[in-house]
Amino acid sequence: MIGEKKDMICQSCGMPMNDKADHGTTTEGGYHDEYCKYCFQNGRFVDEGITMKEKIEKNISIAVSMGMDERKATDLAHSTIPRLKRWKKSD
Repeated sequence: MIGEKKDMICQSCGMPMNDKADHGTTTEGGYHDEYCKYCFQNGRFVDEGITMKEKIEKNISIAVSMGMDERKATDLAHSTIPRLKRWKKSD
């Protein structure tokens, strides 16, 4: 059930999703279990077509604009994004 898992993070950007309001939406208007509201709306990725490299740069920029040290933001993005479901290469 959405919101029950305390360590739930968006599988596209890594944002914590602690409340229902943090979750993206499905085409039917329900909440999506895996992606946040900033990445996934109405059953589609907001940034459809973005590459993993571009997503990493975008996350770094957002984190820095929110006051995070650039080095910390860079390390976090590079260690988190490639491990998320959206960016894992399927074999």
